[in-house]
Amino acid sequence: MTTAVVILNWNGKSLLRKFLPSVLSNSEQATVYVADNASTDDSVSFLRQNFPQIKLIQNKKNGGYAKGYNDALKDLKEDILILLNSDIEVTPHWLKPILHIFKQEQGVAAVQPKILDYNNKNYFEYAGAAGGYIDKYGYAFCRGRIFDDIEEDHGQYNDDAILFWASGACLAVRNHLFKEAGGFDEDFFAHQEEIDLCWRLNNSGYKIKCAGKSIIYHVGGATLSSINPRKTFFNFRNSLYLLLKNLPSSQLASVLLMRMVLDGIAAFRFLSKGKVRHFFAVFRAHINFYSNFFSMRKKRKNLQQKNNYFKITSIVSSYFLAGKRKFSDLKN
Repeated sequence: MTTAVVILNWNGKSLLRKFLPSVLSNSEQATVYVADNASTDDSVSFLRQNFPQIKLIQNKKNGGYAKGYNDALKDLKEDILILLNSDIEVTPHWLKPILHIFKQEQGVAAVQPKILDYNNKNYFEYAGAAGGYIDKYGYAFCRGRIFDDIEEDHGQYNDDAILFWASGACLAVRNHLFKEAGGFDEDFFAHQEEIDLCWRLNNSGYKIKCAGKSIIYHVGGATLSSINPRKTFFNFRNSLYLLLKNLPSSQLASVLLMRMVLDGIAAFRFLSKGKVRHFFAVFRAHINFYSNFFSMRKKRKNLQQKNNYFKITSIVSSYFLAGKRKFSDLKN
């Protein structure tokens, strides 16, 4: 079983300098690629001069995460593709638990490691933690992270658990299944396209898992900060895209109506905290979603009419009304 580690880069010379050595030192089972997303800095010349052993892929334009990876992966032949953010430090033997799952379980399509915070290494990192789920209304949460509450790692998620989605910060996926599923939806541009991909893989009968004994450290927000309203826009709009593309028809209208209410509350919560630009980002997300409604609706296919995806009905009510701040609390 052959493996490729593929790092998507856009103007990330400083990140490559800092984190690429750990990937090269600890990924002996894999071929390491850097896919440059039409950077305007000197990332490409830096790589050629300092890391000649890297296989370099040069995309013609910056199409964001989704198109960037689709373009970079289309000609790769390795059995397992590991999509790794450029701001990640990997640890010795990090690949072994991931590859073990793929070797032992043919029904597994995608795997993520346990993702801890590079700047606070005893805690999980926001973007994926120990694996993701969504609620009925399309809000994502993780083992180890619900909204902005981050858990300390005590080994509570060291198991190889079945997930709903694996984080795009470090997404390992079978090459042929990635391509059979159509890759990432490029209309997402960035954020939550991995959830959409995993939903399609779930629809096809495959499993998503976390390799709890594989550990990486993620800086997070290095390419688009969490305080950036553009990130708020993508998260809200793309979450609506997820629902429109993948929900069974019997649930779609009621769920989208409820999302209008919940997102409105979220917008005014931003406003109450003085985050005016985030307030408007939520409304721009909805306007953009409605303007693209019919083109996105055409993508609905292979839907599971019996829905068993959702860990809980509403993470919003569980968190804000019931006070459940940890993933383990959701079981009660």
